Amino acid sequence: MSGKTVNSAILLLIIGNAIALVSDVLIKMLGTDVPIFQFAFIRCAVTLLVLLPLWKQINREKLFEGGVVHCFRAHAHLAGIVCMVIALGSLPLATANAIFYVAPILVMVLSVLVFGERLSTLSVLAVGCGFSGIIVILRPVEFNWAAIMALGAAASLAVNAVMVRMLPKHQTTVHTLFLTYLMVLPASFALMLYEGAPFNPAIVTTAIASALLILGYNITVLLAYRQVDANQVTSAEYTGLIWAVAIGWIWFNETPDLWFVVGSCMIVIPLIMVSLRQRRLPRAESHFVTARECPETSG
Repeated sequence: MSGKTVNSAILLLIIGNAIALVSDVLIKMLGTDVPIFQFAFIRCAVTLLVLLPLWKQINREKLFEGGVVHCFRAHAHLAGIVCMVIALGSLPLATANAIFYVAPILVMVLSVLVFGERLSTLSVLAVGCGFSGIIVILRPVEFNWAAIMALGAAASLAVNAVMVRMLPKHQTTVHTLFLTYLMVLPASFALMLYEGAPFNPAIVTTAIASALLILGYNITVLLAYRQVDANQVTSAEYTGLIWAVAIGWIWFNETPDLWFVVGSCMIVIPLIMVSLRQRRLPRAESHFVTARECPETSG
């Protein structure tokens, strides 16, 4: 699968989202008592080590160009990892992933606030329906700390996605990823020491597997979007929620209720409609970006 046709690109995104869900499953299996900062440090360190052989794709003469933006994105990414681990450990798999899909909605809101973009009527509808969908899924009686963490993870993804536009244009994806994980290591290491949890071999295994799986997801995204306009295939990203429902139902015996179904539809369907509308626009006019569309943003 080269991703050179629309069908192959869609298939790559479906497979990629399934791979990302496997990472979520592994994290969820760690439970609620996992040393979060130990997991975050190990996963970031492993990712950095995997990127080292690709050193030739990094501009060493301008290694830290755009350093302030890179630093902000790196620590937002660390916060996102922490929020994601808490959310996955405490919420049903499908519920956590449904909330993660608020990220594309937040991208649209942040694009207005940061770049002064104007939303179309359909985009405004997507924003309103998306936030309403979250209320329907969680309902006030079930809105707890884990739900706040899931929203935090979505916010981290959105911030990273929006700030991609602030990075130096000539930097490669490898360069961006390398700086992200390099800059996040000191803070994650310090937090791990502060946490003071005993070394846990199970966390090492899960962190390594999670890092490799997310990099695998990034590869599918790169292949899918390299040859095909993003607006032609973006809707395939939302198959991740289908994987989450299926795996949660089969593996964790989490049966989605009617509230979840209605709320998820309120989040995803307007986003798909926005994506489909972009297909009718020239590429230069298409600005809709999902939080997972940029490989640098995946959590």
